[in-house]
Amino acid sequence: MQHIIDRFISYVTIDTEADPNSNTTPSSAKQWDLANKLVEELKAIGLQDVTIDDKSYIQATLPSNLDYEVPTIGFVSHFDTTPDFTGANVNPQIVRNYDGGDIILNKEKNIVLSPSYFEDLLLYKGQTLITTDGTTLLGADDKAGVTEIVTAMEYLIKNPHIKHGTLKVGFTPDEEIGRGADFFDVEKFGCDWAYTMDGSQIGELEYENFNAAGVKLKFKGKSVHPGYAKGKMINSMLLATKYISKLPKDEVPERTKGYEGFFHVVHLDGSIEETNVQLIIRDHDRKKFKKRKKLVEKIADKFNKKYMKQFGTDIVEIEVKDQYYNMREKVEPVMHIVDLAEQAMKELDIKPLIKPIRGGTDGSRLSFMGLPCPNIFAGGHNFHGKYEYVPVESMQKAIDVIIKIAELTAEKYKK
Repeated sequence: MQHIIDRFISYVTIDTEADPNSNTTPSSAKQWDLANKLVEELKAIGLQDVTIDDKSYIQATLPSNLDYEVPTIGFVSHFDTTPDFTGANVNPQIVRNYDGGDIILNKEKNIVLSPSYFEDLLLYKGQTLITTDGTTLLGADDKAGVTEIVTAMEYLIKNPHIKHGTLKVGFTPDEEIGRGADFFDVEKFGCDWAYTMDGSQIGELEYENFNAAGVKLKFKGKSVHPGYAKGKMINSMLLATKYISKLPKDEVPERTKGYEGFFHVVHLDGSIEETNVQLIIRDHDRKKFKKRKKLVEKIADKFNKKYMKQFGTDIVEIEVKDQYYNMREKVEPVMHIVDLAEQAMKELDIKPLIKPIRGGTDGSRLSFMGLPCPNIFAGGHNFHGKYEYVPVESMQKAIDVIIKIAELTAEKYKK
C-alpha cells in the first residue's frame, strides 16, 4: 500500500485548483504541472501512444494481450481540484490503523475530524486514512481516481499473465468548473465505453446524475440619498432577496436527498444600483428540470411587470444555461456495462452501492458525446473541504475493480 500512498501524495501536493473566472483551457496554468508529470509517468510505466494536447488533455493506451477481439474500454479521471476551498500547500496526514476516534487535523486551530459528525469514518476502523492538515482540501477528488488508474495500468503491465483487451486512459482538466469534457476527443479515444473513477464511498456505482443548469440574475436599482428616497429609491439588494424568497423554501440542497431536485444560491454580491445572483438548478427528472427553469424565468417576468412603470425597463435580467444532462438515458441502452462493473465488485467482495449522483461528472458529458461512461468509486469522503479524507484500502479496492473489469471483459468475449 505504500506505493499507492506515495503516488497519491505526489499528486495532491501539486496545486491544480481550477479557476472559474478564466477563459483558457486549462483554466489555471498550474494544472500543467501535474499534467506534464502524468505524461512522463505514463510513459515510464510502459503505456503506449501517450499524448497531451494543447489544452492538457491526456490519453494513453495499454494494448491488448489477447489473440481475439474484445471491446476497447476506457478509464477517465480529472486532475484539477475545486475552487471552493484552497488546494495550495496540501500537507497530507497519514493515520494508520484508525482507532475509530477523533482525528486532530489541526491542533492549533482546533480542527477535528470526528465520527460523531462524519459517521462514515466508522466504516474504516483499523484502516489507513489520508487526511488534510485542516487548512486545505485533500484533492482525492479526483487525484485518488488518477492514482488508481495509473496504478492499475502499472500492475497489468507488470503482470502480463492477466488477460485483457485494449485499455485506454484519459485525464482531463477543469472538471470541477464544469468544463472537463469540453475538449475531450472521444473519436481519438476510440473506446466502446468507459468509466470515470470519480465516485466517493467504496462500492459506489452510478449511472444517473442530475440534469443541471446555471442561472445568472442581474437586479437593477436606483440610488437616491436615503433622506429623500421615498418613492424614488430602488434597492437592488432587497429585490434580489425578495426574488430568492419566491423560490420553494424546502427545495434546497440542505433539505433534499435521493432523486429530489433543488434550487441553490451559490453567489450574491451587490449594491443599491446593481446586485448579481448566481443560482444552480438540479433535478434528475427531465420534465421537472424544465419546470424549474421556467419557474425562475416566470418569477423574473413578474418582477419586471411589477416595476416596469417605476423603473421604465426590465429591472431583472436573467440568463439560464444548461450545463449537463442525466446520463441515464444514454447508459440504459447499454446496461451491460453497468452490470459488468457490478459483477467485478461482487467478485471482489465489494457491496455495490448503485444510486443516483447528486451532482455531475465528466461521465455525463461524455455519455452525451457518444461515450457511455458510468461512474465508479474512487474512495474519498467529504470532498471540497478541510475534512476530506480517503482510506488507502478503498483506493486499493478501486484498483482491483479496474483490473477485474478488464479481466471479465476478456472472459466475456472469449471465442
